[in-house]
Amino acid sequence: MADAVPENSLWRGTAPLLLASKSAARRALLEAARVPFEVVSAEVDERAIEAEAVRDGADPASVALTLARAKALAGAAAHPGRHVIGADQTLALGDDALHKPADRAAARAQIARLAGRTHSLHSAVAVARDGAVLWATVDSAHLTMRPLTEAAIEAYLDAAGEAVLSSVGGYQLEGLGIHLFERVEGDHSVILGLPLLPLLGFLRSEGLLL
Repeated sequence: MADAVPENSLWRGTAPLLLASKSAARRALLEAARVPFEVVSAEVDERAIEAEAVRDGADPASVALTLARAKALAGAAAHPGRHVIGADQTLALGDDALHKPADRAAARAQIARLAGRTHSLHSAVAVARDGAVLWATVDSAHLTMRPLTEAAIEAYLDAAGEAVLSSVGGYQLEGLGIHLFERVEGDHSVILGLPLLPLLGFLRSEGLLL
């Protein structure tokens, strides 16, 4: 939350940003950069929005961008005059999009499917104010899981516990999930779900950062 972020002399805004996301990783990225923000709710029907986008021919990167824009607009509608950040991330294995596993069995199946292969994470961020998206972008990272035996997958699931259900792919790269990988290509903030460098660049262009 905003009151947990130390003062940043680079900040030029008159009010904290609003982050329409419950993601602990996204909060941590903004906190580390000392960007003042508050977390707000922006409820959207993600699966319905995704289904419509896919029907219109959207690929996983475009789906992430569409969802980020929708979340930013939903937050902005409830908070007039404020800059609202919306973000989303999709995981694509080839042409197939994967979602958060519903239970341990689904997490086991996802990890087994990803093992020994390279998948892509597409992270999108949008900023909206007063009913308009001011800016949006999407960036991608490519991650290669090492080959995994059934025993290795079970040991990982035992160690990670319920955390495997909180993110797409069944892993958090910033935690125990790092043990699943042999190669990671891409910006760290993109992997965590918030392309931070382009976001900071936009905030500077708006005069919100020095």
